[in-house]
Amino acid sequence: MSSAPHDSALRDRVLFGAAYYHEYQPSPRLDEDMRLMQEAGFSVIRVGESVWSTWEPRDGVFDLEWLAPVLDAAHEHGIRVILGTPTYAAPMWLVRQVPEINAERRTGHRIGWGARQEINYAHPAFLFHAERVIRKIIGRYAQHPAVIGYQVDNEPGNEVFANDQVFQRFVDHLRERYGSVEELNREWGLTYWSHRLSDWADLWRPDLNVQPQYTLAWRRFQADLTTAFIGWQAEVVREYAREDQFVTTCISYDRPTLDEEAVARDLDVAAGNPYYRMQDSLALPRTREDAQFWTTTGTWSLFAHADRMYGTKQAPFLVTETNAQAIGMPWMNEPAFDGQWRQAAWALISRGASMIEYWHWHTLHTGAETYWGGILPHSQQPGRVYRELAALGAELREAGPAVAGLTPHADVALLFDNASKWVLHHYPALAEPGTVDGDPRSFQTVYEAYARGAFEAGLQSGAVHIAQLRRETPGQFAARRPVLVAASFTIASDADLQWLREYAEAGGHLILGIRTGYEDEEARARLERKPALLDRAAGVWYDEFSNLREPLPVVAGADAESAGFTVPGGARATLWADGLQRADDGPAQVLVGYDHPHYGRWPAVTTRVAGAGRVTYIGTVPDAPLAAALLDWAVAVGAGTPSWRPVAESQTISSSTNRAGERVHVIHNWAWRPSVLPLPSAARDVVTGERLEAGAELALGAWDVRVVAESV
Repeated sequence: MSSAPHDSALRDRVLFGAAYYHEYQPSPRLDEDMRLMQEAGFSVIRVGESVWSTWEPRDGVFDLEWLAPVLDAAHEHGIRVILGTPTYAAPMWLVRQVPEINAERRTGHRIGWGARQEINYAHPAFLFHAERVIRKIIGRYAQHPAVIGYQVDNEPGNEVFANDQVFQRFVDHLRERYGSVEELNREWGLTYWSHRLSDWADLWRPDLNVQPQYTLAWRRFQADLTTAFIGWQAEVVREYAREDQFVTTCISYDRPTLDEEAVARDLDVAAGNPYYRMQDSLALPRTREDAQFWTTTGTWSLFAHADRMYGTKQAPFLVTETNAQAIGMPWMNEPAFDGQWRQAAWALISRGASMIEYWHWHTLHTGAETYWGGILPHSQQPGRVYRELAALGAELREAGPAVAGLTPHADVALLFDNASKWVLHHYPALAEPGTVDGDPRSFQTVYEAYARGAFEAGLQSGAVHIAQLRRETPGQFAARRPVLVAASFTIASDADLQWLREYAEAGGHLILGIRTGYEDEEARARLERKPALLDRAAGVWYDEFSNLREPLPVVAGADAESAGFTVPGGARATLWADGLQRADDGPAQVLVGYDHPHYGRWPAVTTRVAGAGRVTYIGTVPDAPLAAALLDWAVAVGAGTPSWRPVAESQTISSSTNRAGERVHVIHNWAWRPSVLPLPSAARDVVTGERLEAGAELALGAWDVRVVAESV
């Protein structure tokens, strides 16, 4: 795959722009739009991905020239273009002629039309028409000098297909994987409830399935369909693409049939859409808690989302969509306070974003997203949003290559695992607080507790996938990432658990959370004592666990002082408690206990030296203060506490390394009240060029951000 995006288009500076749809404008204004974009410092636009029916208004009849004036104008104004393939929104003539391409959420029940992404993209008839329009579009514009890359499809993985054609492919997949129904019966434990198969034709449909092994296999297969579809499109596009052009897709993370790490293997660069709630939702310190959704809530979650994007390929990424004005339904109006767009952009850049592209240039006047605000309001006259982003564009132009393609620092690596996420979606371990319902975000809830904890401790975290860990030896990874959190890593093979143990023995600090190592790769509960294959290294085991209806106060364990750990006042254990037992041979030290007449018999957090490293077991979901304290301690006893850390509750510092080898620090003040940061070492302001001495007080205004670089 080409490395072109990092060798050319993204090297000189962070690309800056918006999705642009002149075809949606109620009146022609191409020249005016381009003038305003150029004045705002825009260097990129994304076009073409949403209008298949414009590209091909009737079956086999193509109109390819309508985009030429847009690309020509962009090129004349020095604006680069990412060209999208329109396969996520099928034209109505195709829907009418080939109705069987409609996706089914239940067997035999088509979901209908009227939105988008209602397509079963595993259907051969759809693929025939998709390939034809892709070849026409890319063949026409691949040589246009404005085009620097391609986005295939858009936010893939939105539907789980129950279509008969997909189910039959699934049966074929199982036959190839397991060889015989006897083997499938054995691997899935189908003696239970008389589900043993005598023939492949006996396999029941997924609609009412409650067998976890079936569910996991079905979700993996659906993700494979998405990966294959995006990879297929990428290969078609590459038949026409120039060597200096890249191929990506636009990822909405946590789509139900998306394995982002697998999808990205076939792409040149990862790209995603971080939407976030603005205004008081970005304030620090946090005064309220809100549920996470496709729009994340809280400053910590903006950074966590960016870290997942970087973790997709462990490389700089593109932001293909993010907030311009209010994002969402007509009742979700929270346009940013002055300074917050700038803050969010620099936060994303600090974690590796090589492009910031807003959704979108002008606010739509019709359609489902009429109130998803663009940079220009419905009046089409530049206002506050335009002025703020134009000022940001000028800053990015001044910063230039010093902030392009940054490699973010990570004090803590967080293991993100889609198989575990899928299983815990259907069979949640955690309950929704205050209800008897399961939390379908059980995996994310646990993962985010540690992401939030690192953030609250003034540390930085980075996402990593198990497939990426397998590409390195445990010793290699321990040298690069001395602290690794594996929490709720429920679906793990023997080899995966052995890798984690060897990581600790090689010198890493392995932090294990609830449910890790409980089930194997088929979602079967393991026979071994839990945490399976890690109990001896951890020095603890358990065979009992409980959901917590209310948070429990925690106290210092017997060994906390000798281990150098202090339990913060008011810290709580939440949602879950493992009944941890210390091993007889090589028992663990107890760092934290429960302040409760029943749960107090068990440790909440333990630690034990393992080889050249350490295993710490956290048998609950720590609240933010407890998670912050534990990760702060883990980093201090591992790699050592970083010198660049916030000194005020409203501050964050995100550090990274640029291509020149400088350490870049992006310093935020997420509040109305100004703050000051004494610089730990000499640096220069990458925007103004000002030289700053060690100890100098860096002034931060309301909702402000400063970017400095130090030579290393």
